[in-house]
Amino acid sequence: MFDLVQGFVKSQVLFALVELRVLHRLMDGPQTSEALARMSGLPVDRMERLMMAATAMKLTRRDRSGRYGLARLGAAMVGVPGLGDMIRHHAAFYRDLNDPVALLRGEVDTELAAFWPYVFGAANATDVEASNRYSDLMARSQEIVAADTLAVAELKHTHQLLDVGGGYGVFAEAAALRHPKLHATVFDLPAVEENAQALLKRSKAKDRLQFVPGSFRDDPLPDGADTVSLIRVLYDHEDQTVESLLSKIVDTLPEDGRLLVSEPMSGGARPEVSGDVYFSFYCLAMQTGTVRSAARIGELCRNAGFASITTYPSRRPFVTTTLMAMKKKNKPTS
Repeated sequence: MFDLVQGFVKSQVLFALVELRVLHRLMDGPQTSEALARMSGLPVDRMERLMMAATAMKLTRRDRSGRYGLARLGAAMVGVPGLGDMIRHHAAFYRDLNDPVALLRGEVDTELAAFWPYVFGAANATDVEASNRYSDLMARSQEIVAADTLAVAELKHTHQLLDVGGGYGVFAEAAALRHPKLHATVFDLPAVEENAQALLKRSKAKDRLQFVPGSFRDDPLPDGADTVSLIRVLYDHEDQTVESLLSKIVDTLPEDGRLLVSEPMSGGARPEVSGDVYFSFYCLAMQTGTVRSAARIGELCRNAGFASITTYPSRRPFVTTTLMAMKKKNKPTS
C-alpha cells in the first residue's frame, strides 16, 4: 500500500535524475555527490539526498568510499532508446493529472491534447513544427515496439506492406530489414514527410521503402498492399474513427490480405497495469481515443470484414501487444 502512495514521488525522483542527466554522467564511472552537485548546479546536501533516493530505487549503488555508480537498472534507463525523452514528456502528463477527479469529469483543458493535435483530424496537424515534435518522440521509442512486434508477427509472406500512420518509417524500415523481399510504403501526414524521407533515404533498405503523404481520415489509402500495419494508431482514436479506418483498409486489401495491429492494450476482463492504468489515463488526458482489449479490437476488425483474428502472447505489455487479422474471403456466387 505504501508503494502505491509513494509512486508519484518515485516518478519525480526519476524525472530529476533524467533532467539533470545524472545517470548519463555516471556512464563515465562512479562520482561523488560533490562532483555531481558541481556538474548539476545543486547544493551538495541536496544532490546527496537525490543520490540516496536513486540508490534506494536500485538505479545507482554506493561504494564504501561514498561514490555513486550506475546499477544495472540505471544503466538500462540510459540505454533504452527514447526513454529519457518520454520521462521528460511526462511533465505535461503529470500536470494534467494534478486533479485526477477533475480530469475524470472532463473539466481539465489538458496539455497532452495540444501536444498530439493530429488525433483531432488533419486540419489540426498541419503545423510542421508541432507534427515533428510528436513524431520525434514516437520515433525514438518505435524501435522497441518494432522489435517486439516483428518477433511475433509473421511477415515472411508479405510482399507489399502499407504502414498507416507510420510516422518517420521506423517500423516500415525494421520490417524491410528483417524481410529482404518485403517492400513497404509509409502513409502519414504531409507535415512529417521531410523527416520521414530523410530517414528512409539513409536506410540500407531505401530501394524498398517509400513515403506517401496523406490523411487516413480524408484521403484514399495507397493501393497494392497485401498487408496493412497499424502500429500504435488505434488507441489514439475514438471508435467511429477506428471503424471508418478499418473499413477503408478492408476495401484496399486483396482477398486474404492481412491487417497487423500492434499497440498497448487493455487486459479486458483481467485488467492489466500498463494498459488499464498508465495508457488508459494517458488517453484520457489526450482527450480522445482509448486503450482497448485485444477482444474489443478483434470485434471491431470482424465488424469491418476481417476474420481469423490471432492475438500473440505479449513479450512486454507495457511496450505493445500484437494481433493479426485476415480479410474475409468473398463467398462464391451461385
